[in-house]
Amino acid sequence: MDIPAGALRITIKRGVHLAIRDSKSSDPYVVIKMGNQKLKTRIVQKNVNPEWNEDLILTNIQEHDLPILLTVYDHDTFSKDDKMGDAKVDIKPFLEALKMKQKNFPSGTVLKKIQPDRSNLLVEQSHVMWKRDTVVQDVCLRLQHVERGEVDLKLSWINPPGATST
Repeated sequence: MDIPAGALRITIKRGVHLAIRDSKSSDPYVVIKMGNQKLKTRIVQKNVNPEWNEDLILTNIQEHDLPILLTVYDHDTFSKDDKMGDAKVDIKPFLEALKMKQKNFPSGTVLKKIQPDRSNLLVEQSHVMWKRDTVVQDVCLRLQHVERGEVDLKLSWINPPGATST
């Protein structure tokens, strides 16, 4: 798949009803992995509904079949951090829509609709859209391997300086 030069910005918005791992709460943070890249958010103290609103940027995306692996952890000072669930994000639909990117699409044009099912862990329907000269996708993921929890995030493509849209 031929995609334009650039990077994938993952905005980790918030966690919703995350699992309790300490006595009454948790100190969650998110780790994103794709290929050999690993990024993490800051820790939000004592909160099972944390607001991160933090951008993590994956560069040099060459393996289009690799999913983004998202894992939520509870930070512990004196012991190993507790896992609070994980999810996978398939970026193939996003990259397919990115290939369709053209300047003449009006902002708000839906390029691809993705329905929730057991394989994609989506909580609700997700749209890959053309917004203000870039491709974006809002995603709400159900965490797996845990009793409860969701993570809201947004994917967007960053063109390098001087690059033109195709």
